[in-house]
Amino acid sequence: MMSLTFEDRKRTIVEKLRKDGKVQVDWLAEQLNVSPETIRRDLDRLEKEGKLKKVYGGAVLSTDSWEPPFIQRAQINHKEKTAIGKLAASLVQANETIMIDNGTTTIEVISHLRERTDVTIITHSMPALQLAAEMFKGKIIFAGGEINANLQSASGTMTEKILDHFKVHKAFISVGGISLVDGITDYDVNEASVSRKMIERADEAIVLADHMKMGKTTFAKISAIQDVSLIITDRDCPPEWINALNEKNIDVRIAD
Repeated sequence: MMSLTFEDRKRTIVEKLRKDGKVQVDWLAEQLNVSPETIRRDLDRLEKEGKLKKVYGGAVLSTDSWEPPFIQRAQINHKEKTAIGKLAASLVQANETIMIDNGTTTIEVISHLRERTDVTIITHSMPALQLAAEMFKGKIIFAGGEINANLQSASGTMTEKILDHFKVHKAFISVGGISLVDGITDYDVNEASVSRKMIERADEAIVLADHMKMGKTTFAKISAIQDVSLIITDRDCPPEWINALNEKNIDVRIAD
């Protein structure tokens, strides 16, 4: 087989990233018939070009300052997000009130609570509200405010004042990144502010994050890692991350 040029490999890498949101070194090396070292050099080069961000074992789309639309994000790591949502829903006890922020992973919690008439959901997320209205049999409270059409959520002073009226058992929080240095972050400052308010109003703050969020810092800080009770992630989360979080007394659970 004739060896491919960097430009040929780049095309394959970028197409795979656009389709799946991530690439893995070993898979690319096998597909492109080159060594893992060659792929790592390619990823270095593409990171300098701003096309991607390197993570453990591969790379993800470079979206640190820009996040793809909700529908597009919902397709990335969908299987992992469903598993995380299922485990998160199983933690909701009888007669609890929960807050759900605006995320493609947190919305999965609702699917697994559909028959729970004893549970109350409070959310500022329009996709979460819509899904809950269609399938959830418990009580729903919408924390309205100024609607951001791109983010499909309400935010601002009005939303946060509504959240202040409640003290809840659990808040399920989605994040843009989890960093041992920078804490938990999001892409949008208003979304981060609402998530922070939810953490403040909950007995337990539970972060739902697939492995691609580990070691990543995005634009706006939500809180310190220590403000979180539990992180639920998927089985592709590197063991060193689980150990590092455990050392900070953060409980980590793996969704299968």
